[in-house]
Amino acid sequence: MAFGFCISVALLLSLWSRAETVGIPDGVLRMECRDRYFMIAVDLSFTGDEPHFEAVDETGAYAITQQYAAQCGYSINVHPLPGHVELRASYFSCQTQNKDDEMFTFNFNLNVTQEGKEVTYPLQDKTCSPSLPWSPREVTCETNYMEVSVRSEVTCPSGTKKDDWNSLKPAHRSTTSDWQVMFQTDDEQLPPINISDARKQGYVFLLTEGRLVFRAPYGQPESFSTEVNGVPVEAVHATIFSRQSWVVLMVDLVAACSMDEGLYHESGYMMWETPEMLYPNLDGQQINVGLKGELVAQPVAEERGYIVGKQNNTIQICIPENAEGRYRKSAVDDDLYEFYVYHLYLEQILVDEDRVETRIRFLRTLATPLLPSPIFAENQTVLEENMFTVYLGDVPEDVQLAAVHLNGHEFTVPLSVSSFIITKVGHPNNTHGYKLKVPFEDPVVLHQFSKTDALHYILNINYTLTVLPEKDLYYHMESVVALVTDVSPPQFDAVCTESGISFKLDHRPFDYLWEITIDSDLLTSELADQHGYTMINDSNSLLLEVPLFSHGYEYKNVSLKGFFGTFEIIMRDLETSEVQGSTIKTCPFSTTELIMCSTDGRMTVVADLALAIPNGGNPARTNLRDQYCGPKETDGSRALFSFSLNSCGATVKLNSENVTYENEIFYSKKFLRPSKVVSDNAKERVTMQCTYPLSGLHRLFSVHRFESDAAGIGSLLHTTHPAAGLQSPTIQPTSALTTTLATTTLAATRRATGSYKPALHPPSRYVKVTRFRYPATARFRHLANAMNKGVRQSMQTKLNAAHI
Repeated sequence: MAFGFCISVALLLSLWSRAETVGIPDGVLRMECRDRYFMIAVDLSFTGDEPHFEAVDETGAYAITQQYAAQCGYSINVHPLPGHVELRASYFSCQTQNKDDEMFTFNFNLNVTQEGKEVTYPLQDKTCSPSLPWSPREVTCETNYMEVSVRSEVTCPSGTKKDDWNSLKPAHRSTTSDWQVMFQTDDEQLPPINISDARKQGYVFLLTEGRLVFRAPYGQPESFSTEVNGVPVEAVHATIFSRQSWVVLMVDLVAACSMDEGLYHESGYMMWETPEMLYPNLDGQQINVGLKGELVAQPVAEERGYIVGKQNNTIQICIPENAEGRYRKSAVDDDLYEFYVYHLYLEQILVDEDRVETRIRFLRTLATPLLPSPIFAENQTVLEENMFTVYLGDVPEDVQLAAVHLNGHEFTVPLSVSSFIITKVGHPNNTHGYKLKVPFEDPVVLHQFSKTDALHYILNINYTLTVLPEKDLYYHMESVVALVTDVSPPQFDAVCTESGISFKLDHRPFDYLWEITIDSDLLTSELADQHGYTMINDSNSLLLEVPLFSHGYEYKNVSLKGFFGTFEIIMRDLETSEVQGSTIKTCPFSTTELIMCSTDGRMTVVADLALAIPNGGNPARTNLRDQYCGPKETDGSRALFSFSLNSCGATVKLNSENVTYENEIFYSKKFLRPSKVVSDNAKERVTMQCTYPLSGLHRLFSVHRFESDAAGIGSLLHTTHPAAGLQSPTIQPTSALTTTLATTTLAATRRATGSYKPALHPPSRYVKVTRFRYPATARFRHLANAMNKGVRQSMQTKLNAAHI
């Protein structure tokens, strides 16, 4: 065995490739030649959580276990953050084919478990050449071992120290020419052992074409730990020697590595230290640093935000938190945190007094402690949009929104059909956010109202976030309130239609603070059915169709051309019933006939007299039973009468429930010119009736005034009769009226027999009088006693038709 004395200049070759290995999908396997090692990376999505590698040479395949890796120059690291497993192999690893220290060929197998079976994938051979020439001494501080290689061409040092002579004593006393190794700890020198025994203890000694390699796992019994300038250091000092007669050949091999684990500084830097003088140095040193196997010169690193400095003979490397190549990971520990992982690659170049260069390379994985990773929520609600807009920001890239709870209602993401939306918003700094929009009217929104303050829309949000890939859950809660100060009673939109008035109310969350009434009656579906309204009420709006002539209308400016109908919907305070607002709509209407029976005792009639007057007759020549009560307005066939119920010759009919006032329209020829020819061929008589319930009457003209709780039920009857009847001033009334309260207040239809006309409700205030159930005769006596004597005698004469 002999040492070589020649070293070749390496060719520059560093290639990143996607391996084409049968059975392995494209894109999951990557291989790269680095300056002093070969790297394989395989996605964990393919390998699973426990991948295994085998190193292959001509003698077979060797499983790379944890112990075997540290002994033979392999380093296997699982990196969950980038999601791959990484194998690094030293150029001097055990199964590597070395050709003249210039070309290194690697061959590995990948073993994975798929569907319960172990599958082996042979990986493509890869040949690498160093990108830099070898230095006389090179030291590698890997994550699991130390390796030192020296040039086999030995030169004598410029000086010999006393301690060097002391180390020769054991070698001088040796009687064998076999190579032996002698370990030296911090305070003692151990007895020599032969190389084979050292290999059994996990050490590797390798002689190549031009270099001598020594490798030792961390934590070996012969290694020692110390502190240099406060920095923890592990070192192993081995001297190999062989005695040939009176000549002793010795090679000193020292591997020393900083074991600093790094320290995170609150200013946003990850700090790592190594002693400046691990090895002799005379002319200063050069520092190259980077992450993920990339080395750049110190000036370039400093341009990227690194800080490289010296303090107390210690090299300090400060890596910026957001350095390119670092990995970030979220974690949940009650709150949401993050930590950063840096795969540091540092090269320190030293030159001693004999101009011998030493390169030390450190590969270290540094991690910050758990750092708070606050997520914020911003209320971006604009009241005019009538919806909540809430932005959840600074969500890390490995955190996703899984669900939201809105006031206790859970909605998973992505959303199914719903009335609100969630939009993901990306940002260049590798964070994202979520914009939540919920309408104020959504059923999940809570409402609170204070009459002295305003309406509060309340949305309590509980975001459920998932940290990937572990799927750990984190909850972020936020409450937002929208304050609406313009709180007013409901206001209907109203439109006139041919048949009445249509009202529509769009519901607001606080409309429940008022009750809606027609006069003093609460608007309900029962009330609508009672009065003939059409009401549709759903979660969005209330639609009320009020037909003309139904209960609640007021009428003004009645003429033959038409009239105005007004309907009012009143909003009252829910607690006090105080009127706080109303919607009033007035619309113009026209009709052929109508009759109005007011609460103050007035009858207004528009009657079609086309068949009730002779041909050629003029409606202006008509009158009521009292010939001095003529029409107020006429046209070619119609006449308008308006008179007090107890005037114009009206008769009164009374039964146990109602009182009916009746009058009739007559045609008079008294003032016709002799030349005027009028054919007496009228076919109808027109009778007008107003019926009031006795229970609602307060005065029956007993003091020359009429008052009723409700408008009367009007009837305008067109009946056939002999033509002469129209001119008789003593026409007998029709048969006794039998009537019930109708659901409408006004009607205008023609019947051959009887046509009952609902009556108008003019604006008046009334006091309800308790109803007494007297027999018909007794009720009449009760009313008659309340009248003065003269009025009573007049009433009796007119009530002859009542047969009481």
